Parts: sequence; C-alpha cells; structure tokens
Amino acid sequence: MTNTSLPPAISIMGPTASGKTALAIALTKVLPCEIISVDSALIYRDMDIGTAKPTAEELVEAPHRLINILDPAESYSVAEFRRDALREMADITAKGRIPLLVGGTMLYFKSLIDGIAQLPASDADIRKQIEKEAELHGWESLHKQLQIVDPESAQRIHPNDPQRLMRAIEVYRLSGKAMSDLMRDNCDPAPYHFTQFAIAPQDRAVLHQLIEQRFEQMLAAGFEAEVAKLLARGDLNLDLPSMRCVGYRQMWQYLTGELNLQEMKDKAVAATRQLAKRQITWLRGWKDVTWLDTFNTDNVNVVLNCTKS
Repeated sequence: MTNTSLPPAISIMGPTASGKTALAIALTKVLPCEIISVDSALIYRDMDIGTAKPTAEELVEAPHRLINILDPAESYSVAEFRRDALREMADITAKGRIPLLVGGTMLYFKSLIDGIAQLPASDADIRKQIEKEAELHGWESLHKQLQIVDPESAQRIHPNDPQRLMRAIEVYRLSGKAMSDLMRDNCDPAPYHFTQFAIAPQDRAVLHQLIEQRFEQMLAAGFEAEVAKLLARGDLNLDLPSMRCVGYRQMWQYLTGELNLQEMKDKAVAATRQLAKRQITWLRGWKDVTWLDTFNTDNVNVVLNCTKS
C-alpha cells in the first residue's frame, strides 16, 4: 500500500520461534504502539505453554490484544478475527497510537490487510464427495488435483491439512474458479497504511534448532500437565481447532497412549517445522515486506527507519 494519508499500522510476521514477540515488546518501548496478536492459537485460554504465549510478566510490560479471548471448546473464523482486529485497531488509532500486529497466522494477516472475498457457501453434498474420495485415494491425491486447478492454493496448503484442502477443492467445484483467484477479487482492504516486516533466521537449519529447543523448554515448563488438564475436562477432542494446534495433538496422543514419549517429541517437532515451512512459503510471496534477521541486534532501528520513511 502506498496511500500514506491512511493511519499507520505496523505488522511483524514470521515463522514460529523466530523472535516476533521479543521484537514487538522492544518496539513498544520506542514507538507509541499497542500490540494486537495475529495468532490462531493465542486466542485460547488455558493454552499458554504449548502456544509459547507471552508470559504474565511480558503481558504486563506490553499488553497484547486478542489473546485469551476464547475457551478451547469454541471456534473462531477468519472473518471474526478480521472484525475483532479492525475494532481494536480503530480503538488504538483513536487514542493517537499505532496498531502493532504481531503473529504467524498468515491467513489472518492476509484477510485483515487485503479483505475477505465473497466465497461460495459450503455444500454438504460436495464435502461428502470429497471426503469419500479422500477415503478411497488419500488426501495426497486430492492435493495433486488442487495443484492442477489452483496451484497457488496448493503451494500454500499442506497435503496433511484436510480442512483447508477440502475448502479449496470445494470452492473450485462450486464456482469453477480457483480460490486464490476469488480471494484476490475483494473490495474491502483495511483502511490503514501498513509497514510490513518478516523476521526469521537466515539459515533454515538454525530455525529447526530453535523449534526443537523451544519444544524442550515447553516440556520442562509443564506442557504435559497443561494438556492433561485440558484432556481431563472431558468436553474437548482432537477435531476441535484448539486441539489441532501443533504440539497439543501430539501430547494428547501421548497422554492417551497412542504415542510413546519419543514419538510424541518427534512428531510435535516435525509438525512445528512443517508449520514454519508453510509460514515462510506464504511470506516469500508477500508484497512490500522488509525481511529481518532474528539475530540482528539492530532490528528495532531498522523498523524505526522504515516507519519514518
């Protein structure tokens, strides 16, 4: 966006474990900004350790909006996020401050900044047909179909993400158009001038090490007990969006005897790495973004210089 007559907003995007929170908190000390979380896991209460939620001390130092707003039994749509984020942004702007949007849920960022296209409503019959095809041939086969009719969505959606894969195929079968094309045909971009940043280590292997180290830290901090408490509630299951968050599904399977300890660790780290890969894939195609190196000690000044220009 180039319309600088619009009120300013800053976005800090990046893969998991890349240092987004630390940078955001540092920015609140030098800019008149307030943080809005753009993370589909941090919205849930009682899911603190496995989501790498900012600590209580960090939240006192730099409050985050749109954290702890839902119970894990509830669902939250992209449209609901956009509505809530725009409301919080308007409140921050009205106080003469700058919204600082921080997180790794790239679909949230895209819908917020570019707007949400009008996609066809779900069709139960088509969904049943897609599920039947998945049972017969596997989701990998359906992903190959998507690569033919909507390569852009196929690049963004992992073959092991049946919910989003089903939706992309359903939209194509209902409309005859690629979901990625339909999503570009929107008319309600956010009324802000965004200065956008993406932060990550330059070396992918280093990011993998950070992910593994952080999961070990989560285990040491009591992640098993956190998930055990959720399991004991009795009203949650692995089909809920909250329990599909990386790490939670694998720990749940460990606690119910489906995985042993090492399998749980390996699968949780692998799932987190896959998430990071998808996040980076999104960001590589992102327009008007300035990349930051996780280990650059001058990142705050880089952001300051970009927001002044």
